Amino acid sequence: MSNAVSIDINQILKLLPHRYPFLLVDRVLEITPRVSITALKNVTMNEPFFQGHFPDFPVMPGVLIIEALAQTAALLTFSEAKAENAIYYFAGIDGARFKKPVLPGDQLIMTAILEREKAGIYKFQVKATVNDELAAEANITCAVRTKGV
Repeated sequence: MSNAVSIDINQILKLLPHRYPFLLVDRVLEITPRVSITALKNVTMNEPFFQGHFPDFPVMPGVLIIEALAQTAALLTFSEAKAENAIYYFAGIDGARFKKPVLPGDQLIMTAILEREKAGIYKFQVKATVNDELAAEANITCAVRTKGV
């Protein structure tokens, strides 16, 4: 991984269409194009979902952890070049497991490994950790399509 690079929030905003409150990746720590990516999300009490999930014990919803992992995978997909008018869709989520709650103050470290790509369909092995402990893992399938198609 000697050729690995990082991506700051300004570049993330150029690559992903998501914006607050739905942008769930703060920084890419390391990316090896077409191989793997490691990114982070600083989980703060200011997240809008904590108001209702749950007021007496704030926990990051599992579905948002999976979304953050999908955004991480999208950044790996677009690491070399993003096609104009391209949009990234979930096509499948398999084997999702949640091992540890993600709480305010946690730093969620997300990794995605590209398993295969064919005809715009990408398969990834993804995981999220907090303090080197597994919080969530899944296999996700995503598709890149042109907007409006």
